[in-house]
Amino acid sequence: MMEFSRQFVLFLLLFGLTTRVSAQEMQVQKQVNAYQLDASEEVALDGRVEEGFWKKVEPATGFRQQEPNEGARATEQTEVRIAYDEEYLYLGVILYDSNPSGIKANQKRRDVRIVADERFTWIFDTFNDQRSAYFLEVNPNGLRTDGLISTGQGNSINLNWDGIWDARTVIGDFGWSAEVKIPFRTLNFDVESDRWGANFMRVIRRKSETVLWTGYRRNQGITRPQNAGTLTGLTGMSQGLGLEVVPFGIIDGVEQEGSDVDSNIDGGLDVNYSITPSLKASLTFNTDFAESEVDQRQVNLTRFPLQFPEQRDFFLEGANIYEFAPRSNIHPYFSRRIGLRGGSPIPITYGARLLGNAGKYNLALLHVRTGEKGQVEPENFSVARIKRNIGSESTAGIIYTRRSTQDEPTQSPVLQDRHTLGADIELGTSGFLGNKNLQFQSFFVFHNSPYVSDDSTNVWDRSSRGLRLNFPNEPWSGHVSYREFGNAFRPALGFTPRNAFRRLQPSLFYTPQFGKSELVQQVGWGVRFEHLTDLDFELLTQELSFTLFDATLMSGDRLEFDVRRNYERLQRPFDIRRDGSIILPVDEYVNWGIETAVETASYRKISAELNVKSGGFWSGSRTQYAAEITLRPFPGIELAPEYIRTNVRLEEDDFTTDLVRLEANLDFTTSLFLTTNIQFDNLSNLLAMNNRLRWIIVPGSDLYLVYNHNWVDRAVGFRTIQRSGALKVSYTHRF
Repeated sequence: MMEFSRQFVLFLLLFGLTTRVSAQEMQVQKQVNAYQLDASEEVALDGRVEEGFWKKVEPATGFRQQEPNEGARATEQTEVRIAYDEEYLYLGVILYDSNPSGIKANQKRRDVRIVADERFTWIFDTFNDQRSAYFLEVNPNGLRTDGLISTGQGNSINLNWDGIWDARTVIGDFGWSAEVKIPFRTLNFDVESDRWGANFMRVIRRKSETVLWTGYRRNQGITRPQNAGTLTGLTGMSQGLGLEVVPFGIIDGVEQEGSDVDSNIDGGLDVNYSITPSLKASLTFNTDFAESEVDQRQVNLTRFPLQFPEQRDFFLEGANIYEFAPRSNIHPYFSRRIGLRGGSPIPITYGARLLGNAGKYNLALLHVRTGEKGQVEPENFSVARIKRNIGSESTAGIIYTRRSTQDEPTQSPVLQDRHTLGADIELGTSGFLGNKNLQFQSFFVFHNSPYVSDDSTNVWDRSSRGLRLNFPNEPWSGHVSYREFGNAFRPALGFTPRNAFRRLQPSLFYTPQFGKSELVQQVGWGVRFEHLTDLDFELLTQELSFTLFDATLMSGDRLEFDVRRNYERLQRPFDIRRDGSIILPVDEYVNWGIETAVETASYRKISAELNVKSGGFWSGSRTQYAAEITLRPFPGIELAPEYIRTNVRLEEDDFTTDLVRLEANLDFTTSLFLTTNIQFDNLSNLLAMNNRLRWIIVPGSDLYLVYNHNWVDRAVGFRTIQRSGALKVSYTHRF
């Protein structure tokens, strides 16, 4: 134990030393100054950077390539200017192009990630702490996408954050330009500081070229505020009273098979108040999520439940703060446990939330009360997440959840309030060995027994713990992680697909660039290993995976080929189809398999992703074919049919699964768009259609028209089992 403590102290000292080196390197930063408008100067938001004052503003220039030739000068010039008045921040961006006819601009839909087009992306680290940032981007059509960046081992982007801002763009013989208008009320920031972190990125799609103002190294990038430059000169900004009221009204109706239409007229209210410019409180009453996107259906041939992403806006805001030990696959808080049961909505009576920063602390507090529905009793849910900044790139945090169910007094065993408590620490540096990233993570989570007078398990049984060392760099990258889950670890507000195991997983990858090649941009090789045992160290799962090549071409096309060896020890019979028709017996299974993938460049009018998996599968074999084709015949029109067929041949029996999905997007403007989503699989025999029309009346105020129709395939053909419709209107007013 003494030896472990000594090594851990040495490890902390190493991180402290490399963090200081990183801080010294960060002293030399690029800087851009914001120009303060006077009363006579205004921005006509039309995408043309032609107002006279823009000529007074010194632009951010000197972009360098991250791809395909790291460090080389950008092949096209980019100029970014920033101005502001008391209420708004403005960007004037000119993106010169020597071949304007080659500019790719197809997408128009608000809030989609821009993958097929040219794009200009920027981040604002409004607290200048290199830990989180606002992420925003536009394409030449004026499509707007935004999100929140949280640093750490994930360096993730929460694209479901919706900020109120506006942008206009113009394509001309010079290239294209953009003007952006962001209310200061949309952002949290430190009013006592005139310095923000900032960085800018441009993607020239036809050249597969990504260029950045700063942080252009491959182990840096736009999602790392640690490598951003500085925006200075911001003073005297106002957030008004900081009060935002969002009332909404909804008309909906549901018709079940054999029942009359159940219609309803209702409404609700969201209230947001900025206690400080960096800390916001929110209340929601009678919350409804009729406008939420539908889940992507999947065919599950594993022994474990699938985790579907959160789609509801109220629970998505602040998701970056709720993250716990990212990439360690531990979820003590999973928001879909609130207001959903088996995918069906449970009414939410009210909710309260506090999000933001207080000094060195990041805070996320949540309380939600759900109502009664059928056999589901009312419940109270509480979540608290607190993270403290340590040094320049490290954090330590705790998370607490509580779930209280209003049970019938006669229920046995008696359900009690379920509490979960966890702690995690992340140590990170950008200065390891000079300019490399190194990250360490550790966590521990435990919960009480869900039932009164239950002494069959102890704290160790109801806990999980783990650590991870990550080296996220280029061309060499790798990690090693270890975690344990107790045999009774099931946090009431979390998601745990598997417990009662110990898991060791290392990986190593080498991905060099070929910047001077006219054909190949980069090629990757790697190896991944997973060794999973039960708590008595008996082997349960072992997988060895080799990436023989993962090649990205200069055209943007991609090829990949993997080989895998898998060992599984089945401890109990497995109903693979979940209908009792095929039961796999307890046994040990060893199988080899291959996977190949081909992906064409997304900017083409017709692009495709093809994937083939083949090899051993339990007692037999499996071959899976997956194909997705994306058609973009005209700007604003996108059709994406997808088909996945899995042929399974087992000693017990054979079967085939088919999954069909079609997403059709018709974007009339960047503020009016229609989505149709159709899904079918032959295991459930359920055909589902979701139609969703969204009109952004003005930024922050929306109209949604939603229609759902579900059929089931019976012996006599498809029969309607449910259909529903909803009209929802929301309006945001700021004081």
